[in-house]
Amino acid sequence: MKKLNINNLLRENIKTIKAYSSARDEYKDASTEMVFIDANENPFQTNVNRYPDPKQSKVKARLSEIKNIPSSQILLGNGSDEVLDLLFRAFCEPNRDNVITLPPTYGMYSVLADLNAISIKEVLLDKDFQPKDEEILAAQNENSKLLFLCSPNNPTANSFDASKIEKLITEFKGIVVIDEAYIDFSNTESWLSRLNEFPNLVVTQTLSKAYGLAGIRLGICYASEFIISILNKIKPPYNVNQLTQEKALERLNDLEKVEKEVSTILSERDKLIEALQTITFVETVYNSDANFILVKVDDANKRYKQLIEKGVVVRNRTTQPLCKNTLRFSIGTKIENQILIKILKQL
Repeated sequence: MKKLNINNLLRENIKTIKAYSSARDEYKDASTEMVFIDANENPFQTNVNRYPDPKQSKVKARLSEIKNIPSSQILLGNGSDEVLDLLFRAFCEPNRDNVITLPPTYGMYSVLADLNAISIKEVLLDKDFQPKDEEILAAQNENSKLLFLCSPNNPTANSFDASKIEKLITEFKGIVVIDEAYIDFSNTESWLSRLNEFPNLVVTQTLSKAYGLAGIRLGICYASEFIISILNKIKPPYNVNQLTQEKALERLNDLEKVEKEVSTILSERDKLIEALQTITFVETVYNSDANFILVKVDDANKRYKQLIEKGVVVRNRTTQPLCKNTLRFSIGTKIENQILIKILKQL
């Protein structure tokens, strides 16, 4: 296949756009003992009276160490949703371009497409929840700019076949976005290891799942320097606040604790899978590469209501394509999982 020119995929107005230059962009060394009266800030110390680092340099430097990816190939966002929205804004012309999604999958891809006036081409996963690579490639046209692959996938919890993903990256004529929000719970290798092989590859990750920081909203985008430079031009100047940066750095500097928690979640996942297989109204327990399990039951609506009445909230996914009568169980603590199992056995 002819090598893609990523610049040709950009919206015309994005090619020439000039980024907003903030006070901290113009004077970068905020650590020095200087008198800062350049940004119209309140001078009285509250620990957050100053604007945050717009480039999140310390967090990126730590991620660079951990992931072995240069900081110049990392973008941070206010949750992965902002990162995804920036990709729409950079590459998709409203009311003209389209994106391809693979239901059942993460619902925000479609929401963001609608928000940006971008049409959606849907190609359902196959019965094993794997991408139909030939159908996906046949569905693209000259206006297909983004292809979203969620692997491990939400809500099905499985990872996509690596050969299928590679074929799609190689033959799709736009940007391929691999959403790896749940990669830390999987034995499959992250596509970060092959990031520099494919100029059209974007990998997104998050601190919301394995790192337990859903409340601070920090999404991560890894891509070529060119793509990251474009996204940096169009992102809001202070999109990641100071408290988020501090908490993220604190957690990233305690990887031993994160790894221990992930190990516990995986152990509890195995126990819950084993227990679910003994429940009479459970028909199928699907394989999981994530911190949740998709389960097919006899009547999802009925079982969902029963669990609510017993004080347990799960996710009813029965309305999603290929997911009729399925419930999604996030892996809780040991005690929470024991409560769930006890109630399921009672039902």
